[in-house]
Amino acid sequence: MNSFTRTLTDRLQERKAEHLYRSRRILASPQAPEVFCGKQSFVAFCSNDYLGLANHPEVIEAFKHGLDKYGAGSGASHLVTGHSAAHHALEEELAAFTGRSRALLFSSGYMANVGVISCLLGKNDYVFEDKLNHASLLDGGLFSNAHFKRYPHGNLDKLAALLQIVDGEGLRLIVSDGVFSMDGDVAPLANLLDLAEQQQALVMLDDAHGFGFLGTHGGGLSEAVREQGVVVDENRLPILVGTLGKAFGTAGAFVAGSEALIETLIQFCRPYIYTTALPAAVAEATRCSLRLLQGENWRREHLRQLIEKFRQRCLELALPLMPSTTPIQGLLLGSSTAALAVSHILETHGLLVPAIRPPTVPLGSARLRITLSAAHSMAQLQHLLDALEQLAPTIRSHANQSV
Repeated sequence: MNSFTRTLTDRLQERKAEHLYRSRRILASPQAPEVFCGKQSFVAFCSNDYLGLANHPEVIEAFKHGLDKYGAGSGASHLVTGHSAAHHALEEELAAFTGRSRALLFSSGYMANVGVISCLLGKNDYVFEDKLNHASLLDGGLFSNAHFKRYPHGNLDKLAALLQIVDGEGLRLIVSDGVFSMDGDVAPLANLLDLAEQQQALVMLDDAHGFGFLGTHGGGLSEAVREQGVVVDENRLPILVGTLGKAFGTAGAFVAGSEALIETLIQFCRPYIYTTALPAAVAEATRCSLRLLQGENWRREHLRQLIEKFRQRCLELALPLMPSTTPIQGLLLGSSTAALAVSHILETHGLLVPAIRPPTVPLGSARLRITLSAAHSMAQLQHLLDALEQLAPTIRSHANQSV
């Protein structure tokens, strides 16, 4: 074994010893409430397919139509020959959906977030981020070479203090998730927008986990806040990001904003310019899922009922439930060992609920991240609740030890 391989092996062994080693599951079925890993069946409570569209027959049919019309691959970047009529139509529909002038497709949410922040900011600018922002947002801030400041989760007083001590004439960009992916709580968007106006800063919102569920028509956190009487337009919220691989059920991401913003990204954003476009068939499938997302309000209503029932029963059982009204429901166990142990026991009940451990979440906050979908039935939810009731003493004991 050479020194390079030995170094890598030592790092891997260290990760195993800390109970942080990850292994990939090999799925043998579509995304659905019931999945197959090999020949074993599980009821899965870990997918981000919040509206149950990833295996919807109409979305699949639209995908097949796109394959017949455009083929399997886009063949080039958007700025060469990879930008199809399907891509263009989807961008126009996403712009209308978000109430923005234009939208721009990216191949992934990570690329969109890193690309936007690093494109718009430089060494003379400032970026302020919530400490629990998604890794792609944090990496975008680091890659931009801007002055990078992080504020405690949801602490706008600390953010205001950071904004006030900044000198210079550079751009000041506040970046936040809409729904925080591991905690499930929602950013205080109305207050963020007010603070940004007072301090002459810009706001970028990544609403990856809000689109589809929040708002009357699934328009995400910005729609939900607008329905409360708050002005949320492309002037107050100039940069809006969403992913298509969650509630939309397909793949990719988009950025929505003004004409000037989108043209700037087309001209200068390296992750956009130098990446092969998503297959046009994916865009066709997403156009279908966008129609379903907006039109089938019963999905959001059923999902809210699942969330309400889940939270009510967990609180009755005195489980360490994190504060969230979204499909992301966390049971805080504390140690990685405890989270893994409970996750493995749930597997014996035919339930797939992976443990979430550092560095994905802060040290000492390992948890079960339970995600609910409109495709789940009440009976499937009851199956999970029955198992949690049996495990409640064990879960409470682990949680108390971590306090």
